[in-house]
Amino acid sequence: MPEENKVSVGGQALMEGVMMNGPKGVAMALRLPDGKIETQLKKATFLKDKHKFARLPFIRGPISFVEQMIFGYKCLMESAEKTTALEDDGTEEMSKLDRWLTDHFGPKMMTVIGIISGVIGFALAFFLFMWLPSQVADLILGKADSNVWKPAIEGVMRIIIFITYMWAVSLMSDIKRLFMYHGAEHKSIFCYENGLELTVENVRKQRRFHPRCGTSFIFLTLIISIIISTVVVIIFPGVRDYKAIWMIIKLLILPIIMSIGYEAIRLAGKKNNLFTKIISAPGLWLQRITTKEPTDDIIEVGIASIKVALGLENENINDKPDETNDDGEDDNDDDQ
Repeated sequence: MPEENKVSVGGQALMEGVMMNGPKGVAMALRLPDGKIETQLKKATFLKDKHKFARLPFIRGPISFVEQMIFGYKCLMESAEKTTALEDDGTEEMSKLDRWLTDHFGPKMMTVIGIISGVIGFALAFFLFMWLPSQVADLILGKADSNVWKPAIEGVMRIIIFITYMWAVSLMSDIKRLFMYHGAEHKSIFCYENGLELTVENVRKQRRFHPRCGTSFIFLTLIISIIISTVVVIIFPGVRDYKAIWMIIKLLILPIIMSIGYEAIRLAGKKNNLFTKIISAPGLWLQRITTKEPTDDIIEVGIASIKVALGLENENINDKPDETNDDGEDDNDDDQ
C-alpha cells in the first residue's frame, strides 16, 4: 500500500464498538444488544479542517489531542448508552437515585453524569500526576540540595502510577472487553495499511501493537516531560523551591511536551528506523496491557467501522445520516 495511506486512518475503542477517523469522516460501529452491528458517520469538523495554522507542525499536536479527546469522549458515552440499553420493555424497577436523576434531568441525564465524571476525573488526574509525584519527590530528597533530580523522580512516579492504573483497570471485565476492541481497532488498521482485504481471517493475523496508538503518545509524553522539566530546573535552579510557581510552569510547558510527543508519534507511524523503534518501544510494550486479542465477533465490528470510514460501505442506521467532513484530507492519524 502507498506510504501516504499509512496515516490516513486512526481510531478509538468504544464500549462494544470501534470509532475510526478516515477520509470519509468519523465512523462509529457498535455491537447492539440484539447482536446487530450498527454503523454511522458522525459529524466531525475539527480546527484543522478550517484553519491552516492548526495543521502546522508543533501546533497541531495539542489542538488535535484536545479535540480528539473531547470528540472521542462523546462517542464513548454514546456507545455506553446504546450498548447497555435494556433488552426488555424497560419496566425494571428503578432505584430512588435513578428515579430522581430521571425526573430532574430526563434525556440529559447522561450528559450531566458525563460532566460530573469529567470533573472528578480531572481532579483525580491532577492529584495522581501532579500533586502526588511532587510530594513523593520532596519526601525522598528532603532538604537535600538536589533539585535537578526532583523532576526525574516526579516523572518516574508518574510512569509508575500510569502503568499501575492501566494494569489495575485491565482486570475489570468491562475494561478487558474494551481493550479487546482496542486490539481489533489496531489489527483492522494494520490490515488496511498492509493492503490486504478486510476480512476476519486477514485481520486476525495482524499485530495488535501499533506505533501510532494514543497509549504510546501518553507514555512518550511522560518520558519527554522528565527531560524538559529537568532542563527547566537546570536553567532556573531555584524555581523548584516555589511549589505554586512550579505547578504553573509544568502546566505551561505541557503543550510543548504534547507537541513534541505528537510529532514523534507521527514520525514513528511513517518511518521504520532505529530512532523510531526506540521511541515506539515503551508504548508498544504498554500496549500489552491496553490491548487484548479480540474474538472474531469483535473483529467484525472493527472491520465494519474502518470500511465506513474509508467509504467502502455505507452506514446502516435508519436515522438521517450526519454531515461528514469529506474533503479527503490525509491527516486523520490520531489513534487514541
